[in-house]
Amino acid sequence: MMERSAQAGLTRRQILQLGAGAWALSAAGKPLLAAEKKIPIGVQLYSVRKICGKDPEGTIAAIAKMGYDGVEFAGYYGKKAEDLKKILDKNGLKCCGTHTRLNTLQGDQLKKTIEFNKILGNPYLIVPGMGKKELGTVKAINETAKRFDEIAAKLKEEKMHTGYHAHGGDFAKLEGKTKWEHFFDATCKDVVMQMDTGNCMGGGGDPVAILKKYPGRSLTIHMKEHGGAKGAVIGEGKVDWKSVFEICEGTGGTQWYIVEQESYKSGPLDAVKGCLEGLRKLGR
Repeated sequence: MMERSAQAGLTRRQILQLGAGAWALSAAGKPLLAAEKKIPIGVQLYSVRKICGKDPEGTIAAIAKMGYDGVEFAGYYGKKAEDLKKILDKNGLKCCGTHTRLNTLQGDQLKKTIEFNKILGNPYLIVPGMGKKELGTVKAINETAKRFDEIAAKLKEEKMHTGYHAHGGDFAKLEGKTKWEHFFDATCKDVVMQMDTGNCMGGGGDPVAILKKYPGRSLTIHMKEHGGAKGAVIGEGKVDWKSVFEICEGTGGTQWYIVEQESYKSGPLDAVKGCLEGLRKLGR
């Protein structure tokens, strides 16, 4: 009688054949675990801000039914962290990030921000935008970078991360390179580079080149289409998604793909559903 695997119901010969195939893939330089591990997909709730502001519980439930794995908050709708966590748990979702202003990560506010996000189960505290005061000159950028490094060091003790989210203006040039590059050249590797593919291209930047330049720093990334018809969802525009995926799943260190959609053909829920369907068609 042939030996069989209790878990998989395979014969010994089949197991050995599978092992040989895996060895062949490994020998060919193809990573095994990377192919098996799928990066979860979340949605930035700013995409559905108008309806979520009126009915956060119903909106989050609708997002869960689409098949998303998590949500990134951009405001809390006047709710306590405990209440938001209950909504997430009820719908089988995780918190894949919060967009929180820089001042909430400094001084006395940092402790409160850490406590709030620990209740949510969220390790990614991302600053959504900065202005001329922080990014107006190379000197200002270097000073801001130092502040981020200090915040990152404090959060590392809590197994949490800070980072900065891309906007089009971040790809304007100062002294030969973009503000974005000045900032991430000046910050330590613990500061998350939350690329936004659409915003980057909208500002004249090349998201693929930037992702390649900073390996291991794209723990979360905003997936946003650029170009195409009004309201184009992922897969209907000009973003080189194949290259983006290859970097994120190779050198990027990406833990979450996060959809953000800011233009709609019909409504925001249809748009984020279309983005998820677009990612599925692309094999994600």
